[in-house]
Amino acid sequence: CELVFHTASPFTTNVKNPQKELIEPAVKGTENVLEQSNKTLSVKRVVLTSSCTAIYTDCSDVVHTPHGVFTEDDWNSTASLKHQPYSYSKTLAEKEAWKIQAEQDRWDLVVVNPSMVMGPSLNAKNNTSESLNLLKQLGDGTLKLGVPNAGVGVVDVRDLAEAHFQAGFKPGTEGRHIVSGHNTNFLELAQILRVDFGDRYPIPNKPLPKWLLMLIGPMVNKVVTRRWVRNNVNLKWMADNSKSKKELGVHYRPLQETMRDGFEQLIESGVLPRK
Repeated sequence: CELVFHTASPFTTNVKNPQKELIEPAVKGTENVLEQSNKTLSVKRVVLTSSCTAIYTDCSDVVHTPHGVFTEDDWNSTASLKHQPYSYSKTLAEKEAWKIQAEQDRWDLVVVNPSMVMGPSLNAKNNTSESLNLLKQLGDGTLKLGVPNAGVGVVDVRDLAEAHFQAGFKPGTEGRHIVSGHNTNFLELAQILRVDFGDRYPIPNKPLPKWLLMLIGPMVNKVVTRRWVRNNVNLKWMADNSKSKKELGVHYRPLQETMRDGFEQLIESGVLPRK
């Protein structure tokens, strides 16, 4: 074995104990894979799936960057067990990976930092992905009254797969790579779906007012805290993906294609009723 891909880490917002359910699996899982890589003398490269959440916590963090855009030089410094614990888990796991890598000189570490992954899944019917859950809610009426107008990055799962392949096999590849095709927001994602599916499904067409989210958000969804609303709603998410294009050769497909293909698969698999 010369090449190792470490892609598994819990991605869920429905947790009771973030330390046990997010932090420990992410960090210990990374430690286990890299320690085994140290023991396997044939390993030359490890590709780690980190996240853009290891770069930032909230959209408001972009104001602290030198040029008003997230880059590979930025690290998440505001997440914690109480605020965005998933982001905290990815940050701690990636930092641990770089620490272990620095203690040896046989294998190199290449990190892929994707934004929110959308598009068709290998198994849409039995899937716990938060991304697919969002796509489902955009079509089943859960969010028919509106969505938070919060900035977010999106990458197609097929483009992300290609990025991983290149990260593993392309000579000279090194460091972190923001893999994100589009700087967008939740409202735009809904509006894209409305073009092809709005006549059949209750896809939202307007943003929820920030004051309303501040008032009822925490009661409806524990993730939508007042701090999250304050730091994300009506703010843009901006990231520089030029390194992934240059070093990994990623060509990002249109956002419309990503959203359409993902939504159609939910229909074909029966997750959403055919109408």
